[in-house]
Amino acid sequence: MLDLRPNCEWCDKDLPPTAEDARICSYECTFCADCVTDVLHNVCPNCGGGFVPRPIRPQQAWRPGTGLVNDPPDTRRRSMRHSPEEVADLTAKLEHVAPRDR
Repeated sequence: MLDLRPNCEWCDKDLPPTAEDARICSYECTFCADCVTDVLHNVCPNCGGGFVPRPIRPQQAWRPGTGLVNDPPDTRRRSMRHSPEEVADLTAKLEHVAPRDR
């Protein structure tokens, strides 16, 4: 099950479970759509992979044991472990390579 992390790791924007602009990589690193497009150019600064829209978990349990009522979002905020220079270097290397080819 996805963590549903609460914030963009780059700009610290709140990304609640209902956020339609949340993006994740295959490791669940979480960023807002603006940072993915304008800063990261679809390159995860932690793993080098690409991003997809984060699914929105239903608020209620439509089936037993499901929904936010049973599986609440993560509350631990994350921030970047890499310097802006390191992120820019990785992005420059990979932004023109399709995620499937990285």
